[in-house]
Amino acid sequence: MWLSNFKLVLVDEVIEAGAVRIEDGVIAEIRAEPVTDATFEGGGRLLMPGFVDLHGDMIEREIAPRPNAMMPIDFGIHELDKKLAASGITTAYAALSFATESVYGHIRSLENTRAIIESIHRLKDGLLVDHRVHARYEITNLAASAVLQKLIADDLIDMVSLTDHTPGQGQYHDIEGYTGRMAAQRGISIAAAEEVVARRIALRSNPEVEARLREITDLSLKHRLSLASHDDDSVEKVVEMHGFGVTISEFPVTIEAAREACRLGLWTLMGAPNALRGLSMIGNLSALDAAGAGLLNIIAADYHPAAFLSATFKIAAAIDGNLAAAVAMASRNPARAAGLMDRGEIAIGQKADLIAVEPGAVPRVRTTFRGGRVVYSDGTLHPHRLHPALVA
Repeated sequence: MWLSNFKLVLVDEVIEAGAVRIEDGVIAEIRAEPVTDATFEGGGRLLMPGFVDLHGDMIEREIAPRPNAMMPIDFGIHELDKKLAASGITTAYAALSFATESVYGHIRSLENTRAIIESIHRLKDGLLVDHRVHARYEITNLAASAVLQKLIADDLIDMVSLTDHTPGQGQYHDIEGYTGRMAAQRGISIAAAEEVVARRIALRSNPEVEARLREITDLSLKHRLSLASHDDDSVEKVVEMHGFGVTISEFPVTIEAAREACRLGLWTLMGAPNALRGLSMIGNLSALDAAGAGLLNIIAADYHPAAFLSATFKIAAAIDGNLAAAVAMASRNPARAAGLMDRGEIAIGQKADLIAVEPGAVPRVRTTFRGGRVVYSDGTLHPHRLHPALVA
């Protein structure tokens, strides 16, 4: 099957009018000129590798769109699957949190989180995109350690991040602001919120925290899982996390932390919504500033998968119009950071996970291919002839 007359975004260059041949779900040939008798005629649209999302928080909101409105888990997974395909995401790591004391505690119970993880694995062969599991281990949630270790031992986890939402550091360095937000979100008094905050700060000094953390990181490395840190806010924090075997620094809070992560050879990851908006929700490091300083390697959906495509173009503008480098942040780089060597770029031998894109003021995903098969289309591109690879 040929996809022809597309502007091909390769890992280090853009071919203005080229063609890609797909055989058995894999890219078999690339030409720098259009071909005749193609299955899909691109009409000059962009062809990019499908996005690889290492951190997507969306599944919890599909299952629990309101605190008292729990939907069936299988229903939520299927609904998210459609949204991901329509956003151009072909590999998605569901970032599931073991943080039962968060404002999402009603969905983040150990039982619910485990059930969601088991359901993803049970359903994954019938889904549109490749779903994987990113376990967010809240290091002060000691009860979660045994549950997560069992899931890792059973090969149900694909990536682990070490999260520390203790007030007074990380993204919550402003204790007063954090206390006020908690009181508002939970409908409690400031005094009650202050008690919760004090308890969390005290828990961080429990010696069991570091013991359980070391058990989780050792087991993750034994199972060859990628390890990420979360909300690094200082050089010291990055160095500490690097010592645990971390290779990805997620959402560095400061430019100094991002710089140290890059110096140590860590991948730096920030949210596509941050890049699209040009600023952090709570005043932390801007993804565009990090990209402009050469300190950003990867973007992730975070909480809004539709932001992926437009964020890629915003980043390209911030790095002197280098679209190939910006697209790599959404595809090749996250794939390699996760140890996936078979996807993430338009290259011979790579999986034919591709997206046809209409550029413009609001760029649009027109068609998403996974393994050469159409898993999403808005009807803009029509096959000239039905190729067997298109038949589900």
